[in-house]
Amino acid sequence: MKQQTAYYELDGTDRATRRANRTPRTRPSKNRKSAESLEAASGRGSGRRLLVDKHRATTRILQVAYPFLAEGGIGAEGTYIGSDVFSGGSFVYDPWVLYQDRVITNPNVLLAGVIGSGKSSTAKALITRSLALGHKAYVPCDPKGEWTAVAEAIGGATIKLGPGLPTRLNPLDAGRQPVTVDADEWTRIVWSRRRALLGTLAESTLGRPLIAVEHTALDLALETASAQVPTPTIPDVVVALFAPDSRHAERAGLKTASLVDDGREVAHAIRRLVHGDLSGMFDGPSTTDFDPALPMVTLDSSWLSSGGDDQALRLTLACASSWLEAAVADPAGGNRFIVYDEGWRVMRDPALLRRMQEQWKLSRAWGVSNILIVHRLSDLAAVGDHGSEARALAEGLLADCSTRIMLRQESDQLARTASLLGLTDVEIATIAKLPKGRALWRLPSRSFVVQLIRHAREVELFDTDARM
Repeated sequence: MKQQTAYYELDGTDRATRRANRTPRTRPSKNRKSAESLEAASGRGSGRRLLVDKHRATTRILQVAYPFLAEGGIGAEGTYIGSDVFSGGSFVYDPWVLYQDRVITNPNVLLAGVIGSGKSSTAKALITRSLALGHKAYVPCDPKGEWTAVAEAIGGATIKLGPGLPTRLNPLDAGRQPVTVDADEWTRIVWSRRRALLGTLAESTLGRPLIAVEHTALDLALETASAQVPTPTIPDVVVALFAPDSRHAERAGLKTASLVDDGREVAHAIRRLVHGDLSGMFDGPSTTDFDPALPMVTLDSSWLSSGGDDQALRLTLACASSWLEAAVADPAGGNRFIVYDEGWRVMRDPALLRRMQEQWKLSRAWGVSNILIVHRLSDLAAVGDHGSEARALAEGLLADCSTRIMLRQESDQLARTASLLGLTDVEIATIAKLPKGRALWRLPSRSFVVQLIRHAREVELFDTDARM
């Protein structure tokens, strides 16, 4: 890239004034004479200024000669992204370093850009280069299979999910108990996680929130299944919904017959993962283990997304993210990125949005940085009517992202983008004409325009236009 050259002129007046204020050392006569001459030259008492020729140089020279005129970036530590367009210097980024330095309030990232703007390459460059710093990355749902080649190239693993494929995950797996959590607390955490997932699956399939009696039926079904086997599966919960245990019902002051009626719709909703189009994926014990030592683990769901069934994809994301959550919730696991690619597909579901919001809130406790990738910010407006719960949840995710990376946006999206992000007129004009691979990196206190610089191997590995 051709280096831009800017010229600045420096006036020597300030330098002379500083010299005039220095304390004399030894030799009083000479120092007094020097001080008097400098005082006269600086204009004190006479109204005159020091007549020194102005200095003219490029920014490359002035960043050393006059360092506080040159861009300092946002820190010296982090992953190299590319060049700062305005200063020509290197731009680095690390959400955990910036959080420790109080530059950002949370490590979550929003990445938005139209198709072909370079958002996929930006995300992959940030993730893969961060591995050298000891970070790890997990992709709980990869609807286009774009991360598979990346994971394999860096020594990670890909779990392929889809009807007819041999891989099966039990989303009710407990995961590994952190050493800092005692047995009773761990039991409560596992119960809460399982119950939240089952509620999400039921609400997502039914398309409405559960009513009080349905919550009760689901609670008792999970209690029954957990009492029968150490690690229950979704089929165990479905059976307990259709045929409740009379002892659990009596203990809750309910009749078995009424409990069956109360949980009937919930049972049929969750049954889809057992005997419906998603059977064979989440209806039994896991056939694979999660290896936390791997630099990257992705869940390839492209076999599902090829059919165009967004609801099936959302249910898969809910199950896969719960299974992954059980594996990564240990705060001692180090710093990890969790990437939600094609985020617009999952934001249409309020139940999933509530789960994502909880994970966003827990990012600091878990030591994770959630990255939400969307095409445009109007996707947030499409999740529900103004004032609706879904809209509030979606905009809450945006508010909980201290870093916003904006690649080019279409002209008809600029007003909405400016409204949601509070961008200035200059920033809006910038993102309207950004070339491919160049982005506006907006942090709470300031913004940068950064050109992504890729190695030839990265260009090949990150390519998403191969079929074109």
